[in-house]
Amino acid sequence: MGLDEDSLDYHREEPPGKIEISTTKPTNTQRDLSLAYSPGVAAPCRAIDENPEDAYKYTAKGNLVGVVSNGSAVLGLGNIGAQASKPVMEGKGVLFKRFADIDVFDIELDQEGADEIIRTTKAMEPTFGGINLEDIKAPECFQIEETLREEMDIPVFHDDQHGTAIISGAALLNATEINDKDIEDLKIVFSGAGASAIASARFYVSLGARKENIIMCDSSGIITEDRAEHGDVNEYKAQFARDVPEGDLTDAMEGADVFVGLSVADIVSQEMVRSMADDPVIFAMANPDPEIGYEEAKEARDDTVIMATGRSDYPNMVNNVLGFPFIFRGALDVRATEINEQMKVAAAEALADLAKQDVPDAVVKAYGDQPLQFGPEYIIPKPLDPRVLFEVAPAVADAAMESGVARSELDTEQYVETLEARLGKSREMMRVVLNKAKSDPKRVALAEGDDEKMIRAAYQMQEEGIANPVLIGDSESIEATAADLGLDFDPEIADPANGDYDEYARRLYQLRRRKGITESEAADLVRKDSNYFGSVMVEQGDADAMLTGLTHHYPSALRPPLQVIGTADDADYAAGVYMLTFKNRVIFCADATVNQDPDEDVLAEITRHTADLARRFNVEPRAAMLSYSNFGSVDNEGTRKPRKAAKQLRADPDVNFPVDGEMQADTAVVEDILNGTYEFSELDDPANLLVFPNLEAGNIGYKLLQRLGGADAIGPMLVGMDKPVHVIQRGDEVKDIVNLAGVAVVDAQQNE
Repeated sequence: MGLDEDSLDYHREEPPGKIEISTTKPTNTQRDLSLAYSPGVAAPCRAIDENPEDAYKYTAKGNLVGVVSNGSAVLGLGNIGAQASKPVMEGKGVLFKRFADIDVFDIELDQEGADEIIRTTKAMEPTFGGINLEDIKAPECFQIEETLREEMDIPVFHDDQHGTAIISGAALLNATEINDKDIEDLKIVFSGAGASAIASARFYVSLGARKENIIMCDSSGIITEDRAEHGDVNEYKAQFARDVPEGDLTDAMEGADVFVGLSVADIVSQEMVRSMADDPVIFAMANPDPEIGYEEAKEARDDTVIMATGRSDYPNMVNNVLGFPFIFRGALDVRATEINEQMKVAAAEALADLAKQDVPDAVVKAYGDQPLQFGPEYIIPKPLDPRVLFEVAPAVADAAMESGVARSELDTEQYVETLEARLGKSREMMRVVLNKAKSDPKRVALAEGDDEKMIRAAYQMQEEGIANPVLIGDSESIEATAADLGLDFDPEIADPANGDYDEYARRLYQLRRRKGITESEAADLVRKDSNYFGSVMVEQGDADAMLTGLTHHYPSALRPPLQVIGTADDADYAAGVYMLTFKNRVIFCADATVNQDPDEDVLAEITRHTADLARRFNVEPRAAMLSYSNFGSVDNEGTRKPRKAAKQLRADPDVNFPVDGEMQADTAVVEDILNGTYEFSELDDPANLLVFPNLEAGNIGYKLLQRLGGADAIGPMLVGMDKPVHVIQRGDEVKDIVNLAGVAVVDAQQNE
């Protein structure tokens, strides 16, 4: 089945299309409906009538963008009209929602003239917080945007013009840096003189390029002053008319530093590429086929050719989705009256800076595990990189505030946390812990410190001020890997094979000499096993916490810290806890990794330690002891264990959180069952701490919740240890390591 048929199947599957309306408030009762509509809705209507700005308080306007098109210039399809353009506009709405959590109404106008579109769009201002103009042909698109920007008090943005300009502008900033050239000295040639080409040329000037260094070509050749004087080009093309002899694209490209293609496929030859200046930059962005193929351009020369296209199957894809969702997000959140040049420049600079940062593992995996590191093959971030939201939206919001077009102010650090919450509850919860960690960073020993992921994690910990990492491993190997990764930091390294760590060997021997370890074996373990080395380092107080397990099975990684550090004074057992985050709920699951068949005393201890962990995430625990029985409905040895554990905890004066059981899982988490059928329960609200009766149930339960329930899982977090130790799952990503480092630092802070 071909792509066309796949797409048709995708769009016609019930329900047809790609978008729907969903409610954001409860509508389950008569009271809910009376508040949502008549008679309750009269109150916000009166408030808005008295103060129109209250529309942002009582309606969805502040997060609603209108995508407006007449279908006169749909990418790759041309003038197909309003109705046929609807799938594209729905798709635009999908991108707004997916990448920046912005709601969209797509508006397809069966209108041709600029005046009609202006009048209709302007009349919709009360509905929207912003307008995204889409797929409207030139030159009408210029007049429409300019007029609406002047006459409307909300942001109006024609993405076909500015999207390509901003994304390619970010690429140009980085390409210029890599090639060690000054942007003001670049000779830039454009192939194409439509909306995106003219907007890009204007924007490059805003970034520092000189207008007199830009040559623009349309289908008739170079746009010269002579052509402009004879009325051969419209007023928008005439802005880039040059006092040069007439010629074609071949003439224009000779000696050029940068080629920007926004025209048609296959109009640039290898000979034309060879005529360009040293280390040329080629942005061949015609879709679906570029002005010259990627391989052809690269093969044309022996020096550095930095190439970008509009295609996802080659490096450096210039994709507008890197811009408009995040630009609108920042503009909406400060209620900007417009998207001005300062905001667009801020977006481009933020994208350029992000491309220089270490790329998350999830992004690398999403793009086929290909290496992504700043350089000629990676000058702009990938669209699926979630950090784009956190970098671009705040930069745009700051620029709006600084340039005076924002109607509300916000604190940038708090704003980033708000944006993280939009991408999921797990990010919101981890931000609580990471902020605590930053307030007083601790030394975290990283066993397996010569692993690439550990090195990258150490870099992020140090850059973000979460922890002071200590990499355990071969110092030469670690330094070489850091250099290969382009990580500009000087990590602390503990090299067991080359340092003077006899004291650690003596301490390990002292701790384990009656457990079958000889003095020479202890020295060998310290030199060759980073888990034992790190455990002794923490036990001796030379590090405050430890992470391990990246390349080991969980039991073998846990054994050394249990043998050396041991459990806390008030604990006889360690346990593994997962935090599962859903859209509007957080649940802690214990024990999922350590104790195979705990008795009631172990279950009670696990519950106490997990409750302490929940409070580190600012969650007040409500614990349920799980079983297949509800409060004695089945009575046997297995159901008595959680029942006795719950009774033991309720009798403990030091337990200051509600706990009950034994109970079934749905009783624990469904309010109607808990309070309707078992009104005597100690839990007034559904449980957020689930204690499983054994390891088998715990491991099965959390994985089902994660995979079928759509939860994000953070962990396993080890509780009950005398000093903070966390065992990473084999194959965890860098962000998982950094998150657990944050938890370890907060653990260490609590210990103090």
